[in-house]
Amino acid sequence: MPLLIDVFPARSDNYGYLVHDVATGRTAAIDAPEAKPIREALGRRGWTLTDILITHHHSDHVEAIPPLKREYGAIVTGPRAEAAKILGLDRLVADGDTIAIGQSEFVVIEAPGHTLGQVVYYDPEGRHLFSADALFSLGVGRMFEGSPKPMWDGLVRLRELPNDTLVYCGHEYAQSNAAFALTVDPNNAALRIRAGEVDRLRAQNLPTVPVSLGLEKAANPFLRADHPTLARAMKLPADADAHVVFAALRRAKDEFKPA
Repeated sequence: MPLLIDVFPARSDNYGYLVHDVATGRTAAIDAPEAKPIREALGRRGWTLTDILITHHHSDHVEAIPPLKREYGAIVTGPRAEAAKILGLDRLVADGDTIAIGQSEFVVIEAPGHTLGQVVYYDPEGRHLFSADALFSLGVGRMFEGSPKPMWDGLVRLRELPNDTLVYCGHEYAQSNAAFALTVDPNNAALRIRAGEVDRLRAQNLPTVPVSLGLEKAANPFLRADHPTLARAMKLPADADAHVVFAALRRAKDEFKPA
């Protein structure tokens, strides 16, 4: 049986997601950024929250755990490596574990860097990837806690998923990410097409997710750090180690100021 996925805005630029298993009626929130929009999305759909899947400990992803848990009695799952930083976890998961939401199964993939213990959730049957702040459309999360090589290695694992995987990220940053990406990879036709699509969607106040992982592989410079074009853009040798190029890209993005 299929999954239904509801996408809605939360806070200033977060995405909220509800994942509904049609066969059983179980419904999971991916992260808990804000209680009110989650309640409203549940009401619109006529669904009842049974589970919350947490990706990492930052407050804009966990703030609504207590009220939602009190109201719905939802089971809260989150990364074992960050258990001490997240209140209200009922189940702890690590890389390679699977979580069932009704008849639907999600594989847990560790994606360190933004935080040391961040995980993402992948539905291999439906090809849905909830990438939180590990992978954005045309970008990646800031490297607050990790180091470049483990973060790059985690992104390579995500890049190995099938091209028709749909990516649902944690924030709406696509326009600013596109503006930076075009400065380092201006001749990338896939990137130019995606940047135009992003502009059209945002002009209509529409979300830029989901986006296919295949398109991200072609257009997202952070997933192309092992390509000589990006090494040259960072003024590094064409054969520079990919994680070194990735680190240079991340530093450049941190310093980037859109025109």
